[in-house]
Amino acid sequence: MAPTQDALYEAIDLDLSWSEGELPQHRRTRHVHGLHPYLGKFVPQLVETLLARHLPHGGRVLDPFAGSGTTLVQALESGLDATGADIAAFNCLLMRVKTRRYDVAELEHELLDAYARWEGGDGDAGPKPAYVREWFAPMAGEELLRFRSLVGEYAHADVLRVVLARAARSARLTTHFDLDFPRVPQLDRYWCHKHRRECRPVERAGQFLRRYTYDTLARIAAFDATRDRGRVADVRHGDARTLGFGGCFDAVVTSPPYPGLIDYHGQHRYAYELLGLDDLGAAEIGSPAGGTSRAALGRYVDDVAGVLANARDHLRDGAPMVVVIGDRRDLYPEVLQRAGLTLEERRRRHVNRRTGRRAGEFFEDVLVARAA
Repeated sequence: MAPTQDALYEAIDLDLSWSEGELPQHRRTRHVHGLHPYLGKFVPQLVETLLARHLPHGGRVLDPFAGSGTTLVQALESGLDATGADIAAFNCLLMRVKTRRYDVAELEHELLDAYARWEGGDGDAGPKPAYVREWFAPMAGEELLRFRSLVGEYAHADVLRVVLARAARSARLTTHFDLDFPRVPQLDRYWCHKHRRECRPVERAGQFLRRYTYDTLARIAAFDATRDRGRVADVRHGDARTLGFGGCFDAVVTSPPYPGLIDYHGQHRYAYELLGLDDLGAAEIGSPAGGTSRAALGRYVDDVAGVLANARDHLRDGAPMVVVIGDRRDLYPEVLQRAGLTLEERRRRHVNRRTGRRAGEFFEDVLVARAA
């Protein structure tokens, strides 16, 4: 007999579960959380609750799978210091831009000046790289490359790089409903499932450069008014199995990648191509390229255990490690054991959505472990 709805929900931590009505899109992507699309990040309200449960006020949190920086941003909102590490260079760029302290008036001056100069015709597109020729209409590619040529002249160059990356994501020759992982350029008109009408590929990038210049300013200013300015975030780029995190931490709060699900380098390929970022995708844990065979899952267990063991060595005595994961393959008992951790608590949460617009429901576990 199938379990009743009451029985199903008895096992769920309702304080860690939200419906779409309780937590709509605009709240999940408030201020810098919505600075750039990113598949797989957990909702900030979940992190906020976990930080309140497991860290002392004024403490220091580590996220060794930091992704786009949700843990770091929420830590700064919650009066905590934070360190985040990721193997993906674009993720680290996003984290630094989200968490840096700004003179907002100076930032506004620079971003609007860069956009005004670009709009006035400044910038040199130069030769078009092969990726730009393949994935952008001629005018869109030229506009993006002209903007790119201006970026390095500004103190807030990294913020402008994020503006450029988001504009490039929207301006590619792809369908409106497949912006995450387009397989081939879309060159002809097509029936758009998103808009329910015939659409054509994007021909210009200027409207996106304008939109994201102003959107970026607004989001950074909104976070500046919210964050605890006495707290700092440290971003580290590299392999978290061996990376030094610096100092001791009062807790780890993290969400490792699911095995074989998301290519975290591939979803931002346009940024790596345009910005010349180091691509360490071959070392990415859980990459779809590795598959989900028994051997691949064995490597995944080894790799995640290596990261958690390294993080464990940076925790204060008795400090908790909080891991959010959908463990449908039941890999994490072995992961924790291999990392020298003892499971203390397992909470179940219902996931209506993550931070993107994709629908879908599933369950995640929130594992609380400590050094064995």
